[in-house]
Amino acid sequence: MTSSSMPKDIKRNIEVVAYDLLWPEMFASEATLIKQALGNNCITIHHIGSTSVPGLSAKPIIDILPVVKDIQEVDKTTKSMESLGYEAKGEYGIAFRRYFQKGRNIRTHNVHVYQEGDPEINRYLKSRDWMRSHEDDARAYANLKIELAVKFPQDILQYCNGKDTFVASIDAKDGFDGWRMVKALTDREWATVRAIRQNFFFKSNIDPYVWTFERTDHMHFVFYKNSDIIGYTHLQLWAEGRAALRIIVIDENYRNRGF
Repeated sequence: MTSSSMPKDIKRNIEVVAYDLLWPEMFASEATLIKQALGNNCITIHHIGSTSVPGLSAKPIIDILPVVKDIQEVDKTTKSMESLGYEAKGEYGIAFRRYFQKGRNIRTHNVHVYQEGDPEINRYLKSRDWMRSHEDDARAYANLKIELAVKFPQDILQYCNGKDTFVASIDAKDGFDGWRMVKALTDREWATVRAIRQNFFFKSNIDPYVWTFERTDHMHFVFYKNSDIIGYTHLQLWAEGRAALRIIVIDENYRNRGF
């Protein structure tokens, strides 16, 4: 796995700080502005992530999740979001999402927009609510993030890798029962990509197409059911909005079950 699989971003120090009582107020004031920017398409807005859990240490960045009627209509509001100081990032590694960041040099807010009914919404809310009601897990998560921030102060990929197993364990505990499709990012996801390709397509020889992992015109997605990775797809992007589906596979244990 290489850093090219991580969306490009400015190098910045990763800082985990003690919970700030102002975080809910910061969310509320920003949510009002975002609701106006997104217009009637916006149904509701949730405070998510670690700053939404009272007492939990976190990176001082407010994560916000607006729910909209039509995700494609969000693209028409880019200028309105930019007027609030946001930079539009497109899907940014998660299919069917629209992602915005505020604060190029000093990040202050992340906005994750999803269409109503998207399973990611329920996942974020269940994780948040679990942390709010389970102090031991919240404390363990805080300690893990502090440790990772010290160990990887400028490596957001390794910081995310370090949290991956813990976050997956919360997904398994909190009752989330949805599916997800995300661009391969963490070590666990890339290991699954390699294993699926080798097991189902290149059994007798070395995978000759690992070079596609480095290319921006090739996209590698993994499919989750709950916290388990159950499938994989490889897309090749062409000019003029065209694409080729090179590989799609569901793990044998999950076939013929509607996935």
